[in-house]
Amino acid sequence: MEHETNTIGEAKRVLRAESDALKILSEKLNENFSAAVEAIKNIHGRVIVSGMGKSGHVARKIAATLASTGTPAQFVHPAEASHGDLGMITPQDAVLALSNSGKTAEMADLIAYTRRFKISLIAVTAGAESELAQHADITLLLPQLPEACPLELAPMTSTALMMGLGDALAAALMSARGFTAENFTHFHPGGKLGQKLQKVSALMHGGDELPLCAPETGMKDVLVLMSEKGFGCVGIVKDKKLAGIITDGDLRRHMSDHLLHERADKIMTSSPHTTYPDALAAEALAQMKNITTLFVVDKSGAPVGILHIHDLLRAGVV
Repeated sequence: MEHETNTIGEAKRVLRAESDALKILSEKLNENFSAAVEAIKNIHGRVIVSGMGKSGHVARKIAATLASTGTPAQFVHPAEASHGDLGMITPQDAVLALSNSGKTAEMADLIAYTRRFKISLIAVTAGAESELAQHADITLLLPQLPEACPLELAPMTSTALMMGLGDALAAALMSARGFTAENFTHFHPGGKLGQKLQKVSALMHGGDELPLCAPETGMKDVLVLMSEKGFGCVGIVKDKKLAGIITDGDLRRHMSDHLLHERADKIMTSSPHTTYPDALAAEALAQMKNITTLFVVDKSGAPVGILHIHDLLRAGVV
């Protein structure tokens, strides 16, 4: 039990140290961060993210995050860059170089290459007087703090800072570009996230599948239509717009000997919940709290489709 307590205590110490470091970093952000965002936003190529060792692992993650949020990016290993991979970097690109000390020997050729071909170099380092910081066009300075490692040797605090700064850059670029959830789905078509970001138009039923009738339609015909289409509801259309809906629940509420002699508009529920073809499937799902179907209407209010909860289940949205 004592060992377990010590283990948890050590874990909390590390997390507090990294959390405190990120808070210090956020307070030290200055105009250089804004300049880095603007520089990346204005390039016509990609962001080349590079780093050695643990910084390299963080650099790979930052490149992936940038690429998935609308900023084309690629990781280039600094050692491999010296053996031909510098050819991947063009004057239209910007280089984001990560090195806590700023003195990483493997970065030398990459730095020289950016200076020779006038490629924008953004440094992420704690070494304000380092070669990397001195040669960079923009330096994002990390606070010099002890590593959270018990021996103060293994990169922990420094990599947490780099990771946080990379996320901050990606988020700021998303905001600067007006990046939307719809844009996001283009880069995440697979998995649960991609499924939720599908559009209603890709899942809805349309055309002859729609269960629609006029307000004056008799309830006998409404029941036949409801049974034929299999959605458990019928939409009532007046002046080409969806005026109401009749569901199984409406039938139960109006059950009487006179039901079959009524008109559809006497039984329908007016102003039903609807969605739009370009709405996200996840947005449609949020509307289906106590209902199983949603009619899909265009901007004029005319029904163009119908979406059932089963469609969302099959697509993996639910």
